[in-house]
Amino acid sequence: MRIVRTRDWSRPAAGSAIALEVGAILDDVNEGGDAAVLSLTERFDHAELGPEQLRVDPGELEASVGVLEPAVLSALRTAIANVRAVAAAQLREPLDVELEQGQRVEVVEVPVRRAAVYVPAGRAPYPSTVVMGAATARAAGVEEVVVCAPPGPGGRANPVILAACVLCEVHEVFRMGGAQAIAALAYGTESVPPVDVIVGPGNPYVQEAKRQLVGLVGIDGIAGPSELAVVASSGADPELVALDLMAQAEHGADSPVWCLSPDAGLLDAVDAAVRRLAPERPSVTDAEAQLVETDDVRGAIRMADEIAPEHLQLIGEEAEALADRVRNAGCLFVGAGAATAFGDYVAGSNHVLPTGGAARFQSALSPATFRRRMARVSLPPEAASRLAPAGAALARAEGFPVHAESMERRA
Repeated sequence: MRIVRTRDWSRPAAGSAIALEVGAILDDVNEGGDAAVLSLTERFDHAELGPEQLRVDPGELEASVGVLEPAVLSALRTAIANVRAVAAAQLREPLDVELEQGQRVEVVEVPVRRAAVYVPAGRAPYPSTVVMGAATARAAGVEEVVVCAPPGPGGRANPVILAACVLCEVHEVFRMGGAQAIAALAYGTESVPPVDVIVGPGNPYVQEAKRQLVGLVGIDGIAGPSELAVVASSGADPELVALDLMAQAEHGADSPVWCLSPDAGLLDAVDAAVRRLAPERPSVTDAEAQLVETDDVRGAIRMADEIAPEHLQLIGEEAEALADRVRNAGCLFVGAGAATAFGDYVAGSNHVLPTGGAARFQSALSPATFRRRMARVSLPPEAASRLAPAGAALARAEGFPVHAESMERRA
């Protein structure tokens, strides 16, 4: 793991030349349906599937739970229970407002009917992504939750992914990945009914496909490489900070990690800990950590807000005391015990988070991602009479006389 010492932060340059290629993939699936998805799966995932193999058989799904190691099964149950509990606590009751002219406006939340969770391939299977997406969608009241994941060698679906789907009460699972999977979910094919919302992380092809299909379907956001900023003050354990930076760097060499601190001695100790520990941990050897010295802890918090990282940790008494000053972070972890890794798996918070500075305006995946607000308006005759003059005046000012007439007839 490489170390960069600096007085300011930087984010790895982002750039993509894949938009045209993704557009062509979307067109192929829109026109060719299942046949295009299967052809692209063979091309990109090196897996030959027959048309009947695109959807995972229910029998294969049910059998997957029985092959899990007991510790993994128990861990999945813990993660699902905690994510469901936090998600359920966010559901809102209908809001009923009666206004002075006599009309009533009731605001209700309605779940989408069908949602999909994309589970990427990577260094290992990601059952935690199934949990974060599917458990939250089910808590939101989504009727049909589907999961898609790239097939492995020989076209096999990973049994840990399948077991997580069973435990989360997923409706259907499809062996497909990449931009072609996003296209199939958005447009629909012979085997894949279209969905209303698509969520989940993925490579640049997957994210570009989601971006191009916004408007046809809802999405959670455009996810970039995972990232972590740690604001550390005196008293922080440098080895814990080093482990947290390295843990996040396991996501890939393009995952930015920062440690911000006014304590030069602490940064030296973190530097030394990373250099000592990283060689023994090959999963992080190709990553880079930026150690940034700031003027004071408040300056470190301000810099973290400027970064707006996916994950932000505050470690050290002085840093932890400033938690309420943080505005821009996908998820905030406060205290030495609150490692970001807990949030990735079992804390109950969601690990599908805004990246690349999007935490300035975007939230974590939640039931709100799968629900839409709808107003129900009731106007008794007396309310219509009171509102029609004002409504008609505005309508005529905008050049819509029939709007005015529609309201005045009710009066």
